[in-house]
Amino acid sequence: MHMRLLVTFTLCGAAAAGLLGFMPPEDPKPKKPKYIDRANMDLSVKPGDNFYYYANGSWLKKNPVPASKTRWGSFDELREESSRRLRKLLEEAGKNSSDPKQQKIGDFYRSGMDTAHIESQGMNPIRADLQRIDALTSTQAFLDELAWERTQGMGGALFSFTISQDRKKVDQYIPQIGQGGITLPDRDYYLKNDKRSTTVRDAYRKHLMEMFVLAGIGAREADRMGDAVLRIETALAKAQMARVEMRDPYKTYNKFAVKDLANLTPGVDWNSLLGKMKLQGADSIIISNPNFLRAVDVLLSAVPLEDWKTYLKWNLLNSTAPYLSRSFREQDFKLRQALSGQKEMAPRWQFVSGLIDQQLGDALGQLYVAKYFQPEAKERMLALVNNLQETFASRIKGLDWMSQETKVRALEKLNAFTKKIAYPDKWKDYSSINIAANDLLGNVRRSAQWRYNEMIGRFGRPVDRTEWGMTPPTINAYYSPVNNEIAFPAGILQFPFFDFGADDAVNYGGIGAVIGHEITHGFDDQGRQYAASGNLSDWWTKADADLFKQRADQVVAQYNAFTVLDTLHVNGRLTLGENLADLGGLSMAYEAFTKTKQFQEGKKVDGFTPAQRFFLSWAQVWRSNATPEAMAQLILTDPHSPGEHRANGPIVNMDAWYQAFNIQPGDKMYKAPEQRIRIW
Repeated sequence: MHMRLLVTFTLCGAAAAGLLGFMPPEDPKPKKPKYIDRANMDLSVKPGDNFYYYANGSWLKKNPVPASKTRWGSFDELREESSRRLRKLLEEAGKNSSDPKQQKIGDFYRSGMDTAHIESQGMNPIRADLQRIDALTSTQAFLDELAWERTQGMGGALFSFTISQDRKKVDQYIPQIGQGGITLPDRDYYLKNDKRSTTVRDAYRKHLMEMFVLAGIGAREADRMGDAVLRIETALAKAQMARVEMRDPYKTYNKFAVKDLANLTPGVDWNSLLGKMKLQGADSIIISNPNFLRAVDVLLSAVPLEDWKTYLKWNLLNSTAPYLSRSFREQDFKLRQALSGQKEMAPRWQFVSGLIDQQLGDALGQLYVAKYFQPEAKERMLALVNNLQETFASRIKGLDWMSQETKVRALEKLNAFTKKIAYPDKWKDYSSINIAANDLLGNVRRSAQWRYNEMIGRFGRPVDRTEWGMTPPTINAYYSPVNNEIAFPAGILQFPFFDFGADDAVNYGGIGAVIGHEITHGFDDQGRQYAASGNLSDWWTKADADLFKQRADQVVAQYNAFTVLDTLHVNGRLTLGENLADLGGLSMAYEAFTKTKQFQEGKKVDGFTPAQRFFLSWAQVWRSNATPEAMAQLILTDPHSPGEHRANGPIVNMDAWYQAFNIQPGDKMYKAPEQRIRIW
């Protein structure tokens, strides 16, 4: 799940979002795609045995994961194209000195591409930071440094800190503190002793030592420092909630008066610390995991100051390595190799263009929209969204398991949805950020510092509901429960999701299902707990909530049974929200598709009926190959199921799929009608 300023539920996990890999030459006359291409299918596989391989088998065989990738699929192909476009925009911006906005992002790009200058600097960009950490003389000084670093855009060790909407009073911003402080992607890497976990842990332990050696520390001392970091992070991991627990919006909503935090953490003066983090006047704060902060308080007195200084040095090295000389970048990549199986570093230009999309996304997004987005797509998308919304309303009215009382509130919520399409109505102003053409790390920090100040500046102000959680070039979509909004960036409004030239079957099986997916997030196991206003409040009768949970538990069991890699299975509880959104979204999109002229005429296109093309379009969206290491990591960290199970999981519960492909008892994917799960 991609998280920025809002709690969001996305179509596709952020793990696939790196702008990496091969850049194809630009085609001045793009060819019309074959929307359903038999060359990508494996017709030797029965659709009822494995529909994903039937739809995608030949493509999967012909498209192994590139060396600079961890996985490769439909999303990645689009990200590749987006990355190529960003590069072109940035190179052109660098030549446009008459436009300050373009010059700013052009200079940022130049600072990242000037590897000769970066190499000549070695570790000079962080030398003063290391010396300042060395000079710390007390635990309080350590906390002060931690606070100061946040205000300077230097990362956030130990815990997360945001100013975001109060889930129970969404018209107000409130400070929020969450668990954090670890480097590996999940607490399980520190706590489990299976072969995969210990292999990664050993690689991390070696990586720690090597990074400290690069910073000029002797091997024996670097070894000791690596042990200290691993001990601290393991203790923090033990105190963290598991990801499934963190999905409970009530369990993670613990509001404290700031003056009462001394009872939770006697060793931390939060009034002082928050002030040093530039937050003034807050009387209350939300703590997602109070037990985590209790553990931090104990560790602050139990861990020697020298070890805390080592921990800060590590966080500094880890957060800056991608922007330093080649030896640091290569060592940083070794850890990513161990975690993901990626064989080669990405081309430099792709790393830098992706970085600028993250740091100055609205400035780059404006250029992207002006050059690559068709305004007509916004109008067409709004019509599709309204169509899907009306279809979902009729489905709610027809539910046989929900009472009229809850239906009224569900429809109230559905009708209150805000729809954001393509790009923001107002763009962020980055004019106050100083960008230098020869200071990559400084540019990153000043951009991060600007974002931190923007975040702090929210406190006490009205909530800005115009803000987006993704940049326009992003190949993704999201639902925000606190704003009760769905958003579709410009980047996703292209084939295989959407194309003006495609037949309705392709568009409804692609972007139609995406729209339905995001709408259904408002009614999944998490989203359903938020009211039409966006507030976290229970609008269900108990009987209806119990019936929903029974059906949701069936989905958990279905996905728990899917094997991903040797003994690894999908975590049906972690992925429940996304699986519910896939099932609801695809069902909704299919019903909307049945109202189209194409469906009602029933004519075959390229040998496939309209219904068959709809389901084939859905399946081809999810085609993807991945390294075993990446698959194992995603099972731990990603709330989305792997592509195969996203393609196959929902359809076995849809009667229309059985009819479209004549699926019969004896086919491996067949489920008897009474076993098919129906929720929305």
